[in-house]
Amino acid sequence: MASGTTLDYCDRTDIGRRRSNNQDAKAVLEPWNRELYKRRGWLFVVADGLGAHEAGERDSAIAAEQVPLVYEKHVGRSPALALRTAIEQANAEIHARGESAADLKGMGTTCTALVIVPRGALVGHVGDSRAYRVRAGRIEQLSRDHSLAWELQTMQAAGQIDPAIDPRDTPKNIITRSMGPHPQVQVDVEGPFPVEADDVYLVCSDGLSGQVADEEIGLVAGGLE
Repeated sequence: MASGTTLDYCDRTDIGRRRSNNQDAKAVLEPWNRELYKRRGWLFVVADGLGAHEAGERDSAIAAEQVPLVYEKHVGRSPALALRTAIEQANAEIHARGESAADLKGMGTTCTALVIVPRGALVGHVGDSRAYRVRAGRIEQLSRDHSLAWELQTMQAAGQIDPAIDPRDTPKNIITRSMGPHPQVQVDVEGPFPVEADDVYLVCSDGLSGQVADEEIGLVAGGLE
């Protein structure tokens, strides 16, 4: 990010080497003028489908389509509330469609959304897709994974489980919260985080964070224009 309202962004997706279709989806809601920036800011969404190929691809696409639409509709109340409402309503839509077909029932998607408004950066998320901030060469994860590995790590740090248990031995793909399986979902909204000139923000699925260490992600992202 540069000073003021100036922001440069880039979005990329790759099918990878293991799947025959791409279950990731993304969206950007850009403010076209200063007044829109003040009212709703920038919105970036990344969703990663879970379950069967067609269901995962469909669910992530619904999230990427619905979250920006609902956010813009409700942002007059407050960006944080609009972000939560957008993810909740997208979840209800995904769940309803899943209930309409037996082979799609119980499927879902992760969803992580980053909003940048004049008072800071907000993150709304469900699942293990991540939002990072790179500042002065240091990367920081702004979201919390809704995964078994993350929960075990948190419990161990709090002294709630046997120290001999190594959370790193837990499969990283066991998700404890996602959009779609249930009519309601608990959405975490973090922030606002202060925004400074030259900050770099990154929103990604575990197709990146599951393969590349945070430090390496920060090194590469921090060196981009």
